[in-house]
Amino acid sequence: MTPFDLQLDAFGRWTLTLPDGTSHSPVIAVRAFPVSDAQGGAALLDSEGHEIIWLDNLRQLVEPLLSLVLQALNEREFLPEILQLQAVSSFATPSTWTVQTNRGITQFMLKGEEDIRRLTGTVLLINDAHGVQYMIRDLAAMDKLSRKLLDRFL
Repeated sequence: MTPFDLQLDAFGRWTLTLPDGTSHSPVIAVRAFPVSDAQGGAALLDSEGHEIIWLDNLRQLVEPLLSLVLQALNEREFLPEILQLQAVSSFATPSTWTVQTNRGITQFMLKGEEDIRRLTGTVLLINDAHGVQYMIRDLAAMDKLSRKLLDRFL
């Protein structure tokens, strides 16, 4: 018997189901020491940041659960921050976006407006056609052109 079940729901959010049938969604996976002990401890947190499950050692998990937990961890750990929108190929989707991120300039394809999610009043999460997530940490702090381009999709 597996200690829990972890699955992606239809909206791309992680859902955790405990052995007693209790379900939590969305769930966030966080490593305790991502640099010094990447296979060590990790936690599964609820949407408010409260720990639901603590995993002492990722090496103790069996497949396919290990793959799912690692996928959830990797999604969280690679989240480029969009600093500026430089160009958008079209205001109809799909469209190609050219953006300046904290990791450099890149292009990605936005399949539809539903791939832009507002996490809070000023924080946006954008999923590209390949499943890479980009974050806009503070919409209000972006330059005028970037906000104008984004307004077409929000």
